[in-house]
Amino acid sequence: MRVELSDVSLEVQDNGTGHEPVLLLHGFPDTHDLWRHQVKALDAAGHRVIAPDLRGFGDSGRPEDPTAYHPLHSAGDLVQLLDRLDVGSVHLVGHDWGSAVAQALVAVEPDRVASLSLLSVGHGGALLSAGWEQRRRSWYIQLFQLAGIAEDFVSRDDFAVLREMLAGHPDADEAAARLREHEALTAALGIYRAGLPPEVMFGPVPDGPRLRGPVLGVWSDGDPFLTERSMTGTEAFVDGDFRYERVEGVGHWLPLEAPERVNELLLAFFREHGSGAGV
Repeated sequence: MRVELSDVSLEVQDNGTGHEPVLLLHGFPDTHDLWRHQVKALDAAGHRVIAPDLRGFGDSGRPEDPTAYHPLHSAGDLVQLLDRLDVGSVHLVGHDWGSAVAQALVAVEPDRVASLSLLSVGHGGALLSAGWEQRRRSWYIQLFQLAGIAEDFVSRDDFAVLREMLAGHPDADEAAARLREHEALTAALGIYRAGLPPEVMFGPVPDGPRLRGPVLGVWSDGDPFLTERSMTGTEAFVDGDFRYERVEGVGHWLPLEAPERVNELLLAFFREHGSGAGV
């Protein structure tokens, strides 16, 4: 369904019924379809499941202003979305950039979050303090900063560079096809340009914002983009309970590559911290 907000419209999947709402946030270059295996499992377990396309992705709006893609703007979208859907608090789950947006939502509206689950990407401070191996794996972030140059390089030869980066993505062809749409690639890259400019990537490690537990961090040992330290280091930025789970033998796209394990971890975490989410 389409939900019109104050300055952008979002495409949203919402099963509309169930207890203890769950809000699922995808990352680059995905859409809400990243969560299709989780939506089925969570729905079967009786949860209300809400999965939007974030601004700039999929069928949601694509603002022209490059600064509009900062994670805080997406967090503001989600606050409005929950209000429109008459949802008070949620179990919040983010993967990749969805993890950063989830943390931004916790920063601005902590009482809307009953539990926080971070898949692949941990706290920003942990990422930026994870050492040179993490910086080496993050080389592409600097490429993505170069407006125009990055679009040309990434899309050249039918998105050959992107396809190489997405080699482990089960939906790589679909992701590349979506980015062929008018301004879709620039919009999708906007979150890197607004959220991780060079002064952030190579500046001092920020102090906050800190995360209020309970927080679940899940990392996979085949992730080519992120080190384990970038997730385990999240514990230093959490006030309260932090649980770390390592998934063996899969790459970056945990919800698609290890759906049964992800479903198991999320449902167990929600059961343990299940009294706080609701309408």
